[in-house]
Amino acid sequence: MRVAISSNENDLSAPVSPVFGRCPSYVFVDTDTLEFEALSNPAMSAPGGAGIQAAQMVINQGAQAVITGNVGPNAFNVLASSGVQIYLTQGGTVRQAVEALKAGQLQSLSAPSAGMHAGMGMGRGMGPGMGGGWAGYGAGVPSVPQPGAAPAPPQAGLEELKAQMKALQEQLAQVLDRIDKLGEKG
Repeated sequence: MRVAISSNENDLSAPVSPVFGRCPSYVFVDTDTLEFEALSNPAMSAPGGAGIQAAQMVINQGAQAVITGNVGPNAFNVLASSGVQIYLTQGGTVRQAVEALKAGQLQSLSAPSAGMHAGMGMGRGMGPGMGGGWAGYGAGVPSVPQPGAAPAPPQAGLEELKAQMKALQEQLAQVLDRIDKLGEKG
């Protein structure tokens, strides 16, 4: 099976990237032989739509599965609609991620693992100014359904909804705190 791993470098000993759409490169590995090919991610610095562009590139390269640290809703929808299976890993090297996949130790996703724009990072022009940015807005937060996105799977239960509610409450508190601080400066 040909697997694409989001990576910070270009070989089997490279660390797995915690993000999909804006990772520096993808290492495509044949899980049977461990032969690999590394390609730079042309969408890494895209002003928008990085997840979609990256997912399409991975599909065009013949990947049947993806291993990554997180995947947002746009990339998830493109990959899933093309039948590409998505697996999460929490660090390690590309080789370790492939070995974990082969051993059945990786979690397969049925929904995005990150919210919209989670991989944007600080200082990419997406924030309200003043150097604060909206970096990681939604990172590590259970995804909230977006307009036009695929509906949540039926197994999405009460606990997931409670976790989303808690995350949204925390985000709201942060936004209100930021508004208060900006109001004090004005």
